[in-house]
Amino acid sequence: MLLAVGLAVGLALLLWARRRCPRGAGSWGLVLRHWLARRWLARAAGWQRRRLEQACKDGPRSQELLLLEGAGTPAPDAATFRERHPLTRHSADGTEPPPSPRPPLGLWALLRSCCAASSPLQGSVLYLDVLARAYPEALSPRGTARFSWARGCSLPAAAWPLPSLYCAPEAVGAAPSRAAALYVQLLLALQERALRVLEAGLLSELYDALATLRASWEGLAQDLASGGLSPHLELPQGLRHQLEGLLAPDAARAAELRAECARGWDVIARRLWPRLQVVVVAEPGSEQLYWEALQESACQGLPLYSPFYSAAGVLLGLNLWPEQPEPHYLLCPGWAFCEFLPVEPPGAEGPPDTVPLADVREGQEYELVLTAQAGLSRCRVGEVLTVAGFHYRCPLVGPVRRLSQTLSVRGEGVPEDRFYRSLRRAVAMWPGARLVDYVCAESSLMGASSGACAPHYQVFVELQGVRDLSEAQRYKLDQCLQEDFPVYKSFRLKGSIGPLRLHLVAAGAFRELRDAVGTRGPMARVLRDHRPLHFIQSRVLS
Repeated sequence: MLLAVGLAVGLALLLWARRRCPRGAGSWGLVLRHWLARRWLARAAGWQRRRLEQACKDGPRSQELLLLEGAGTPAPDAATFRERHPLTRHSADGTEPPPSPRPPLGLWALLRSCCAASSPLQGSVLYLDVLARAYPEALSPRGTARFSWARGCSLPAAAWPLPSLYCAPEAVGAAPSRAAALYVQLLLALQERALRVLEAGLLSELYDALATLRASWEGLAQDLASGGLSPHLELPQGLRHQLEGLLAPDAARAAELRAECARGWDVIARRLWPRLQVVVVAEPGSEQLYWEALQESACQGLPLYSPFYSAAGVLLGLNLWPEQPEPHYLLCPGWAFCEFLPVEPPGAEGPPDTVPLADVREGQEYELVLTAQAGLSRCRVGEVLTVAGFHYRCPLVGPVRRLSQTLSVRGEGVPEDRFYRSLRRAVAMWPGARLVDYVCAESSLMGASSGACAPHYQVFVELQGVRDLSEAQRYKLDQCLQEDFPVYKSFRLKGSIGPLRLHLVAAGAFRELRDAVGTRGPMARVLRDHRPLHFIQSRVLS
């Protein structure tokens, strides 16, 4: 009797899955596995949410327990731990640590591990639950297109416990080049007209993928119609064979792509994927410029959700409120031991003492001090946060700036985020100009090529709408900096800082730079390495 009931239930599930399987979503077996995984993840998310809420109600105790359990060197209490371990500084060489290890993605491994307490797993399970509550159709099978690449490996996806969510296999992220990976990911996304989510490891990856659409839509349409990959695309033979097995000729979709691209690029994402609900990316940070450009054209009307906050390769916080326009991240007290150095005004006497997680103040800026199992012990990771509020006894934070991204040739200390505001103000004074991208460097990095003059800033910009700038227009940026930073102005008047030098680069130069460098994190705005500097110098027009 029980066997008969079980067979009947199983048959009913199979028939349901087959009916629910959307066109292009793969086999009904995939839909069934997806449905079962979602049911289990919903239960795991409820358990993980209750666990997180309890930890937040007693944040100080959660942090003490983390020390005792081995985040760094075990200590009887936080005060003793601070006495034993002096503050250190995180390396600011611009390299990124490798991705966090993950268990296998098989369904049974998922069932066994969903209730684990590790931060990557807990974060991903809670993220899936938050996303589904805010956007009910977001977890449809093969309803998410992911754009991501890192040299020599594939990076963890935000929703990696649910691999059936993605329309492209993870292996695409390990393609030989960034351009090839984004092209293939875009092609597989275009196959799925019913996409609900665009996900990117970095905003620049989504920005460049949609730039690929603009530059290569005819080739993409041809590949859609033929159900194959262009022979000019450089891919290993095994990967090419795997990917072509996912493609099928679709002349109707190719015709739709041609028609929509011929209409222009405004709202192109919504026109190509009418059921899109949200764009998911890592913490925007210094890449906000790309989102502003996407919102003006290709992604008009789409909300942006940034679910995670991490620093020094360690997952630290989770955004539980996707409906808010400004992301605020709950610092989860069981993920890493956090301390905070108050950001003191210039001229303050002596370094401040660190403040524990439970004692930070709303509205105050702090430098993050981190202790985690990733080998960090009381490490100043170079991140400045602002406290936006509290969830029980744990702070909600918003990243402000990275200390390594500060221009300082005479100790003047111009943070990158404020430099960007001055640059935007200057661009607004150049008739017809729109800022596409930029980087800057201190003249000392350039050596003799910077000329025999006082230390100064070198700024490289890509603009739309203008072909050149007069010397008077270029001086506007230096003038804006003097108005915004009195210390910089005083050094300029004394002659100990020389005039800023502004260079225009060729269209597409920064995209080529990202393809060539292939970093795993956001592109540095203040360059500290000769390689990207030499590359962008080679693209200077004037």
